[in-house]
Formats: sequence, C-alpha cells, structure tokens
Amino acid sequence: MGMFENSFTLAYYNKHADSFIDDTENVDFHEIQDEFLTYVPKGGHILDMGCGSGRDSLYFLKKGYTVDAIDGSPRMCARARMLTDLNVECELFEFWQPHNMYDGVWACASLLHIWVEDLDEVINKVASCLKDGGIFYMSFKYGDSYGTRNGRFFNDFNEDKVAKMVRKSRRFKTVKVWQTFDVRPGREEEKWMNVLLSKKK
Repeated sequence: MGMFENSFTLAYYNKHADSFIDDTENVDFHEIQDEFLTYVPKGGHILDMGCGSGRDSLYFLKKGYTVDAIDGSPRMCARARMLTDLNVECELFEFWQPHNMYDGVWACASLLHIWVEDLDEVINKVASCLKDGGIFYMSFKYGDSYGTRNGRFFNDFNEDKVAKMVRKSRRFKTVKVWQTFDVRPGREEEKWMNVLLSKKK
C-alpha cells in the first residue's frame, strides 16, 4: 500500500478499534471458516493475516489448530491478544517476514486495504510461507475499483481481477471463487468476493 493510503487506513483502525471489534467480533462466520478448514490438515498450522479482534484465530484454536496471528494496528493486536492469548505480531504486511511454514493462510478482509502495486509482493510472501499444496483464503469487497471510502483505502476485487492475480503470481492455482453477502446486521446488501487458492506443488 502506498505510504499515504497505509497511514490513514492504519490510523482509522487504531482510532475505531473498539467500535470495529464490537461490530465484527461476534458475527457468525462459521460457514466460510469451515470451508477453509476442509482444506487444512486436522491440527495443522494456520496464519491469520490481519486478525483484527482475533475472532477467526479463536475459532481455529477451538477447532484444534495451531495459529499464528498478525495485524498492523497496535490497538487491534492488543484486543486480539486478550481474546486469544496468542502472541499476536504487530506488523504491516509489506514489512512482515514469515517465520514459519503453514498449512493454511487466512486473510479475511485484510488484503483489501493494500495498494494494487504492493499486492503482488504480499501474495509472493504468502506463497513463500505456505507448504506445497497449502490453502490460501482471502476476501475483498466485490467490484473492480479502488480508492478511499469511509476513511480507509479499499482495493475491490471481482472474478477477472482474481484470475489476473493468479496468472501473474504463477505460484497458485484456483480452488474456489465465490460471492457472498455481508453477515453484519444492516450490511446484508454488501457483496464480498471470496477466494480459495492452493500453492502449486
């Protein structure tokens, strides 16, 4: 993400961390979480990229998986540590360096804040820390535009942009791409693009 977009998006989450977590922490997201887990070996090692409140990390922990979590917002990291007891790493994706190899990487509504020119580098980092055949989930607001909305930078995705990203990376193959509607109360008309990729062996 460009430095300007990076700084004001991060500032938004630090300022609004509590209200954002209140809005998302208890949302029932199990259908997509369970879809992801069908491709992760039982008890496998998962990286939660952009863990926010720690909601998804906690779900995976309760299912018996080993979880590492990172987020760029210090306020979010503090709340996620409280919820999960994990040592959540506070780091921006573009500066983060993987320390482990993972069976699955979960990036729910987090890569959508990365500037389009920087996304390829982050995708390559994910490939470098995924085991061969490992699964990669990410989600974006549905569309083909990018820019600032509601105090944050968004990079929207549709099927064509996903296909282009996969071709450019050359390190993944597409498992599943599908649309869903937002599960938060009052946001049911908002569309999301869900993506499952596997690392080529």
